[in-house]
Amino acid sequence: MTYDVHALRAQFPALRAGVAHFDGPGGTQTPTPVIEAIAGALGSPLSVRGTVAPGEINAERIVGDFRRAMADLLGADPAGIVFGRSATQLTYDLARALAAGWTAGDEVIVSRLDHDANIRPWIQAAERVGAVVRWAEFDPATGELSPEAVGTLLTPRTRLVAVTGASNLIGTRPDIPAIASLVHEAGALLHVDAVHLAAHARVDVRDLGADFTVCSPYKFFGPHHGVLAADPALLATLRPDKLAPSSDAVPERFELGTLPYEALAGSIAAVDFLAGLAPSRENGRRDRLRAAYAAIETHEDALRKTAEDGLYALDGVTAYSRAAARTPTLLLTFRDRPAVDAYHFLGTLGVHAPAGSFYALEASRHLGLGDTGGLRVGLSPYNHAEDVERLVAGLATFLKN
Repeated sequence: MTYDVHALRAQFPALRAGVAHFDGPGGTQTPTPVIEAIAGALGSPLSVRGTVAPGEINAERIVGDFRRAMADLLGADPAGIVFGRSATQLTYDLARALAAGWTAGDEVIVSRLDHDANIRPWIQAAERVGAVVRWAEFDPATGELSPEAVGTLLTPRTRLVAVTGASNLIGTRPDIPAIASLVHEAGALLHVDAVHLAAHARVDVRDLGADFTVCSPYKFFGPHHGVLAADPALLATLRPDKLAPSSDAVPERFELGTLPYEALAGSIAAVDFLAGLAPSRENGRRDRLRAAYAAIETHEDALRKTAEDGLYALDGVTAYSRAAARTPTLLLTFRDRPAVDAYHFLGTLGVHAPAGSFYALEASRHLGLGDTGGLRVGLSPYNHAEDVERLVAGLATFLKN
């Protein structure tokens, strides 16, 4: 069985509107099985988790299945899977919990390449305790963030390094395992923002060497929330603020209030949907996910090259996505024309490619684009050649007007 993008597209009701979506980095469209799973959870008995009433049993089952599904997706331990309202919320909560053990003069390293959700929480946590913030710079000419850019900043006082698994602005995929090796040699912890990476590539927290990893299911066909994966033993060393009657067990101690079971059910379905894209039958869900992501990368890389060939041939286009390893995410600006105008023009043609800096303020500024950013073209597994043709033709017309 080969990767059948047309059969895949048929499972996304939103695509019937005819819009060519290049807005996947901001959140993908939702397939029917995920929609049905959310409705199914809400249509069944649900109550606070327990073991007696049907609603309690259903809730308990959904939470357990959710942790196992996300563990399969991330190569993690189910007991170390934490639900959060968003990756941003999870990172803020984690930063506060970790900073409780920092003292004045300790050091934290953040990267210019990152989404602000993996920068500001750490800076603010460091400021509260008098810790020092150091910046790892990426090369604006190539878009690369080298391990050495992080390694040269490490000292015996470094407590944590925060870095992206893939830039949501220009797609750069740093060598996280190499960075992790340097970080751990220095005795520090590594927090990886895999929100953008998990939408395009197989994430295995053990292979990455990440101590903490966050992602967001709505970037890969699921509902809007966040997920944190970590070693349960490491999570057990942290004491977040919580209500007195709530569970102190890991991971429950990090999850405040009653969980949205319908969202968890949707995320289980999203993981199963991804696993179902595997081009051949594998024994377990983790193996199917590995095969599915390999097929997705092959499909998206081919489309990216087609898009680059067409877009970069247009007169007056500047591209900023140049790293050797990157997701299918292109950032463009136009000579004498603001990117936001291209965004609006494409919208009239039924092509959705938004403009901005997309919360990657530091990256945008480091590229010389200020807070304005550029036009972001983000490919997703359901994009096909016709979408790319519409995009290239649309921008060609825009540049001639």
